[in-house]
Amino acid sequence: MRWRFHKDAVLPGQRVLIVDDVLATGGTASAVAQLVENVGGTVAGLGFVIELDFLHGREKLAGREIYSLVHY
Repeated sequence: MRWRFHKDAVLPGQRVLIVDDVLATGGTASAVAQLVENVGGTVAGLGFVIELDFLHGREKLAGREIYSLVHY
């Protein structure tokens, strides 16, 4: 998958909340967080509707605020 991210989508110093439907292995959320930080933004937190606890995706996002509505 190719990621497209406009450099001006996030301004330097801007706080960003990343929201996704599922936290599985943490790869997608980690990549998005890295993109935000690469253009100077700050990840304020990550929100998910569902978290698949048995895949331990939270570990890949260690040190970040993570909010999940449902855990499986």
